[in-house]
Amino acid sequence: MDQQALTEIARHLDSALGDYIQSPEVLHGELTVRAPVESLERVIKFLRDDSSCRFEMLIDICGVDYPERSTRFEVVYHLLSVSNNLRIRLKVAVDEEGAVPSMTALFNTAGWFEREVWDLYGIYFTNHPDLRRLLTDYGFEGHPLRKDFPLTGYVELRYDDEQKRVVYEPVKLTQDFRSFDFMSPWEGAEYILPGDEKAEDAGRKGEGS
Repeated sequence: MDQQALTEIARHLDSALGDYIQSPEVLHGELTVRAPVESLERVIKFLRDDSSCRFEMLIDICGVDYPERSTRFEVVYHLLSVSNNLRIRLKVAVDEEGAVPSMTALFNTAGWFEREVWDLYGIYFTNHPDLRRLLTDYGFEGHPLRKDFPLTGYVELRYDDEQKRVVYEPVKLTQDFRSFDFMSPWEGAEYILPGDEKAEDAGRKGEGS
């Protein structure tokens, strides 16, 4: 990235949107801007339409979970200026009960991205034309990328041949969690690994022959 160009954009944004954003930051060759959720639409529209910015492409929207924060979630927008060959990252914070305005009126691609964030994090987007789950099943419980979501999930589904339909059941683990010592295989274990007892039995038979 052009460090000087990013610095100039940062100064321009600070001058034009100073009341609606926190001070832009250029770090590791990337430009990051933070904004309150109520200013999101104004800021993104400016980034798209301003002649000095021209961030005309929305590349991605993703969620981040910080359970220890009072405003638990961040919604992160990545935009690209094809005209200037520059990228920008915009972050807004929202709590667990809060909502974020949909950007579908400004970028058509926002519809799919926002559905994914809603599905995986449970962050609600107001005025979205069709806010449904995208990656999980319709009957799925919870939001799997939240950090307090259990690794096993809450339910599992299978096809029941007798009922001729998919059924949901509580998760049943088929085995206990395994413990790993992460020891180098060249050192040799101090205990018999599953399956090795067969080799030991074969060795005893060989000694007796």
